[in-house]
Amino acid sequence: MQPRKIPMRMCTGCGEMKPKREMVRVVKSPEGEISLDLTGKKAGRGAYVCRCLDCLQKARKARRLEKAFSCRIPDEVYDKMEEELQDSE
Repeated sequence: MQPRKIPMRMCTGCGEMKPKREMVRVVKSPEGEISLDLTGKKAGRGAYVCRCLDCLQKARKARRLEKAFSCRIPDEVYDKMEEELQDSE
């Protein structure tokens, strides 16, 4: 029997490839709402960030999430995501 393949994803903050389970998914819902998806099961377009606050801040500074979702993300949404990420640690 072959060993299970571990799905890898790239962090939008630091650019490192890591196992999907170690990452947090940022999702843009079909309604256009952007939020953190700690379960990894929400419907919509997803981008991944490491579980550290540094990577989310790097992605915010370089506007990588805005490029991934092709839309402008308000500061309040980023602030809310940072709070959620701190609470989940």
